[in-house]
Order: sequence, then structure tokens, then C-alpha cells
Amino acid sequence: QVQLVESGGGSVQSGGSLRLSCAVSEYTSSSHCMAWFRQGPGKEREGVAAIDSDGTTNYADSVKGRFTVSQDNAETTLYLQMNNLKPEDTAMYYCAAGPPYCALEITTRLSTGYGMDYWGKGTPVTISS
Repeated sequence: QVQLVESGGGSVQSGGSLRLSCAVSEYTSSSHCMAWFRQGPGKEREGVAAIDSDGTTNYADSVKGRFTVSQDNAETTLYLQMNNLKPEDTAMYYCAAGPPYCALEITTRLSTGYGMDYWGKGTPVTISS
């Protein structure tokens, strides 16, 4: 059973940066891709960014050029570096583990998160204008 624990959320002003972290309880690289999802107030959950075991990454159009997903060498921590934050980035951010090589699908078939295997409890991000 993979356990995921997010941290790093907070409140910043528009244009600021945050770095989210997700501690992964066990080695997942060979069996899962890792992803970040978010759910804003009154909005559906959406895929934000993902990374496969081969390093392939994928991003939602709304965050391309501003967010970067990465893992540490031991693949026990997933990160989401968020720069130039906007009020519309306000949401609960969730770390998730999904099927192998699912990164390209988090903006298509897996965009709502259904089909991902494991979830963290989320960390809140609030961006003020």
C-alpha cells in the first residue's frame, strides 16, 4: 500500500512561488507514474502535472511554463515547483500515484483523477491578488 503525504502549501500573493512536496512511502518508480492534481473552489478536480519513471513529464496547458514536476534521486519525494502563481491557481493540491507511464494521460483520459491508484490528503494553496 503506497502512502502519500503532501506538504508545502500556503498563502502567497499573485506572482509568488511555492514548492509542494509529496513524501512517498515506498519505491514506486517501476510500478506507478506520479502526478499532481488540484481542485479549486466550485471546480472539478484536474490533472496539473505528472512524471513517469523514464522522466517523461506532462503539464496542463494552464500551468505550462510556470510549474515544474520532479522527483528526488531516491524517488521517495515528488515535488511541484510553482512560479508566477495566479489567483486561479488557488486550490487543494493532491499527490497521486497512477498506472505505469500515465503522465501523458493526466491531461486526457485521467484528467479528473479517476483511474489513479493512490492519493494523498492534499495541501491547500491560496493565491491572493
